[in-house]
Amino acid sequence: MGGEAGSAAAVGSEGRVKSLGLVFEDERKGCYSSGETVAGHVLLEAAEPVALRALRLEAHGRATAAWGPSPGATAPAAASEVEYLNVRLSLREPPAGEGILLLQPGKHEFPFSFQLPSEPLVTSFSGKYGSIQYCVRAVLERPKVPDQSVKRELQVISHIDVNTPALLTPVLKTQEKMVGCWFFTSGPVSLSAKIERKGYCNGEAIPIYAEIENCSSRLIVPKAAIFQTQTYLASGKTKTVRHMVANVRGNHIASGGTDTWHGKTLKIPPVTPSILDCCIIRVDYSLAVYIHIPGAKKLMLELPLVIGTIPYNGFGSRNSSTASRFSMDMSWLTLTLPEQPEAPPNYADVVSEEEFSRHVPPYPQPPDCEGEACCPMFACVQQFRFQPPPLYSEVDPHPADVEETQPVSFIL
Repeated sequence: MGGEAGSAAAVGSEGRVKSLGLVFEDERKGCYSSGETVAGHVLLEAAEPVALRALRLEAHGRATAAWGPSPGATAPAAASEVEYLNVRLSLREPPAGEGILLLQPGKHEFPFSFQLPSEPLVTSFSGKYGSIQYCVRAVLERPKVPDQSVKRELQVISHIDVNTPALLTPVLKTQEKMVGCWFFTSGPVSLSAKIERKGYCNGEAIPIYAEIENCSSRLIVPKAAIFQTQTYLASGKTKTVRHMVANVRGNHIASGGTDTWHGKTLKIPPVTPSILDCCIIRVDYSLAVYIHIPGAKKLMLELPLVIGTIPYNGFGSRNSSTASRFSMDMSWLTLTLPEQPEAPPNYADVVSEEEFSRHVPPYPQPPDCEGEACCPMFACVQQFRFQPPPLYSEVDPHPADVEETQPVSFIL
């Protein structure tokens, strides 16, 4: 009923009850969650004195899945039900030993308050073969006339936080399709698609990264779409309904051409959040990136998607989406660059003293000479016979006594 209070016209032969209504304490509150308090008033206006047996409040919540037999089929109808909420409160009843309570003419207000269960409640939903509904109902029991009641729907939501590590993980898939049949193939069409994270919320735009290569002889068109899949389970049977809720189209790609999507956006329209915790109704989402190929079956990649209720805070995305691109492309840096640069080895550390003395002759004695040619100002230069550095080898020539092993982690 939206933000308006529910009401019911008087039912009874004497018409003594003018109106019966139900209002919530906070009419602007759109949804309730597990553990929250629901409060409000039941409004009753009597034109004359009204005799009543009781005024009670009931709150119910249940999931139902049902469908009839198909035309011409012998299979019976299927139905299943799961209860999530059952509250019953007495707002007004006769004193002990009396069966009737008399209300005076005028307007009466009866406050009520109850707490939703602390265990998770399933999000409200209505689909083709089932629904998940919560309601609050006020029932007026009167003697000699049928009961009067007024009902208000209660919207319940089960929160999904997209900041959890599982929903911040990037999703990437690749597929290739050979176009043609039998021996008359025209070449493959390949597609790679990626989204930065798995969890998004209503109103967000999903950046899509994709690479398309057309090695066939046909003109192809890349597209992307968000699909909602509803699954109903009743009496051991399953029904599935699939809807496209949003889509975007890319440019034509000619034979031999390629195209790259550098974050092409697809906005999520207002849809029901993912329902993953109900045993008879499930609502899943997926982002499909696909290629329309004339005369052939489309090439499609489906990336799992979760529509949450708590938007991501922007900090986790730096660790999952932006950083993931660097970890995928530059992870080799963690394997090759040491934490601190190492100085090159000293030559004396590589060539032992014994090996050095074996290859370097003693200093030659200056020859006997006469005259000015043997002047002490002329130095005798030693011939350079140092051994060149050893060749590179995987085997350490001077292994340490204890081998130190450091684990290497790959960033995926």
